[in-house]
Amino acid sequence: MSSWNSFPLEISYQVLGWIAFFSWSFSFYPQVILNFRRKSVVGLNFDFLVLNLTKHSSYLIYNAVLFFSPTVQKQYHEKYGSNEMIPVAANDVAFSIHAVLLTAFTLFQVIIYERGSQRVSKISFTITFAVWVSAAVCVFVALPSQSWLWLISVFNTIQVIMTVIKYIPQAILNFTRKSTVGWSIGNILLDLLGGLTNYGQMAMQSIDQGSWVNFYGNIGKTLLSLVSIFFDLLFIVQHYLLYPYKKEKPILEDDNESTAPLV
Repeated sequence: MSSWNSFPLEISYQVLGWIAFFSWSFSFYPQVILNFRRKSVVGLNFDFLVLNLTKHSSYLIYNAVLFFSPTVQKQYHEKYGSNEMIPVAANDVAFSIHAVLLTAFTLFQVIIYERGSQRVSKISFTITFAVWVSAAVCVFVALPSQSWLWLISVFNTIQVIMTVIKYIPQAILNFTRKSTVGWSIGNILLDLLGGLTNYGQMAMQSIDQGSWVNFYGNIGKTLLSLVSIFFDLLFIVQHYLLYPYKKEKPILEDDNESTAPLV
């Protein structure tokens, strides 16, 4: 296995990685706190949460297996070279665990708080079901040849696809309501910081090693940052430019337009 050539770059790698961890991890809390204060989840798209849980669960499987499994690490080195560093850091695993727990907790808030007539769409249920059935099929495909690196790469691909899909319902809901009330911009600002520092972390490793293998060796992490940054900028435009904050109506239950389901 390769080792670091530059101590400053190694320190920068660790610092940027943990900044990404804290930024992405803290990005969950503004929405959780907002739900708690309002005792309502009206304005938060439930499809986003369901798809997000699948996304983070898939990403956790990829990160944890590649980080902890010597067998999968051996397959990675056989494919990309024995001198290449594993493209998953401790902060990636820590973030994935935290993300799964906080997303599940936010879904619990959906159950206990006022949600108007909003619901999870059939499209979201169908996508989630299809993804996990496909993943189960891939497990059986990988078993005979023990292609574990290929299998976790499937989960990495799933998390990228779900990252793209999960943002769309919230963007559409904001557009339909012409409002971002009930949805926290704080999580987006932190998510943007996390995406930028995550990308910077990967750049530190590539500069040190004189190789860009970690970018395509962990293409999921690369695309995760780029996709997150794109949608974060879109949400920032919606919140601050297109639909600036207006005082929320006191009786949310009667606001039929704001509680209309996505599908």
